[in-house]
Amino acid sequence: MTTTVEAPPHRETLSRRVAALVGLAAGLLAVGAAEMVAALTGPSSEPLVAVGDAFVDLTPPWLKDFATSTFGTSDKLVLLVGAAVVIAALCALAGIVAARGRFRGPWVVLALGTVAAIAALSRHDATILSVLPSAVAAIVGALVLPAFVDRLETSSRPGAGPDRRTLLRTAGVAAGAGTVALVAGRLLGSGTRDAEASRTAVRLPAPADPEPALPAGVEVGVAGVTPFRVPAEAFYRIDTALVVPRVRAEGWQLRIHGLVDREVHLDFATLLAGRLVERDVTLCCVSNEVGGDLVGNATWLGLPIGPLLRQAGPRPEADMVLSTSADGFTASTPLAALTDGRDALLAVGMNGAPLPVEHGFPVRMVVPGLYGFVSATKWVVDLEVTRFDRAVAYWTPRGWSERAPVKTESRIDVPRDGARLAAGRVAVAGVAWAQHRGIRRVEVQVDGAPWQEARLGAEASIDTWRQWVLPWDATPGRHTLAVRATDGTGTPQTRVETPPAPDGATGWHTITVDVS
Repeated sequence: MTTTVEAPPHRETLSRRVAALVGLAAGLLAVGAAEMVAALTGPSSEPLVAVGDAFVDLTPPWLKDFATSTFGTSDKLVLLVGAAVVIAALCALAGIVAARGRFRGPWVVLALGTVAAIAALSRHDATILSVLPSAVAAIVGALVLPAFVDRLETSSRPGAGPDRRTLLRTAGVAAGAGTVALVAGRLLGSGTRDAEASRTAVRLPAPADPEPALPAGVEVGVAGVTPFRVPAEAFYRIDTALVVPRVRAEGWQLRIHGLVDREVHLDFATLLAGRLVERDVTLCCVSNEVGGDLVGNATWLGLPIGPLLRQAGPRPEADMVLSTSADGFTASTPLAALTDGRDALLAVGMNGAPLPVEHGFPVRMVVPGLYGFVSATKWVVDLEVTRFDRAVAYWTPRGWSERAPVKTESRIDVPRDGARLAAGRVAVAGVAWAQHRGIRRVEVQVDGAPWQEARLGAEASIDTWRQWVLPWDATPGRHTLAVRATDGTGTPQTRVETPPAPDGATGWHTITVDVS
């Protein structure tokens, strides 16, 4: 009897392009599976977010400056898009490696999953469950990738590559399933983490100490100048959170502890029942370049921090308060700045409405006179009274100062740099700020000529910026305009140019215009 041995199926090695496509499809399915799991374990455990957050933590000051100055408030979106492109490239590489040996590609996937899992565990709110999304992504990718490669290789025709219909069906099903899982995970996650419903339910009480009426003339009446009060939707946002923390007001708690005689605990209802004050305060990011727009003024409603700290009873040796955000960010604020009578607030409202989620809902800190990275902690949940020589804030070991009072700065809003103007009377106007010292004078220089004093808008308080305007008789030709301010102590703004790191940029804002 003759025994017939069935020949093994023909296998045709996939081209690099096809193998990369297979890797991308498998990667999308793995990421979709991870997103579904992350809907239950929390947004910071998403592999893409975890790796991105870890990258932010390791970012040196020069790279942070570059990202902020180049991309502004879109820096996080750029980082996430960049991380997605890198992951896509690595998935494509895994597909190519798998095509050269079916059991090699999964090792690339497992390595990626391990990196993401380690990043997830490094987060402030991490638990053992935080590794699950990355682990699921790694397992799904490691199983699916060789299966796809095997299916396509065995469907290939000698010299012709894989059957086109099989290729499209395999990649399409994987990509479609991954996309559905990705969208479903996002929707499910937003439903369980969303703080918008909590924000909508908040009814802010009237302040016990309302903002005094603004004096006439705070606006100089020049089109193009940034408004005295910046709407929340236009207010700058710079922080380390790739995914905005979703904190519900109903569950918010603040703990004041450390070098104090007694701990103080505060919930949201108790905060709202306190003696709230309303103040206009200008905030500024330390990453703001000379002439930059990472500065803004708003009306804040909140509970003064000073009385809460006095209730806790700071010990004589204490000199710093380490504030902590719900996502683990920390800031070092001099204790004196919170207890010297300035309007340092636990803010719950912004421009007459509850804080937007992206600006710190339900509670953030607002401290006049200090750059945001040492004072304006969003989603604040903890205040530890301590010492500068005992505790270190998030940005300090990354090359930034532990103390950072705002420097005197001024900016030309109109005309814009590079503008083409008609000869004649032109309004040169902008804003100047030196929070908690105030602005005494603003001057404009044209082509190196003697300085001319600008007209200042009325001063709301020493904690807000001031608008200014100078009528200029523009003559034909190219002209260079510079601006400088003098603060309330009589100290002029320095012309020495320094970068934002480690404690704020300095220099005169200078523009060039063409007049015809």
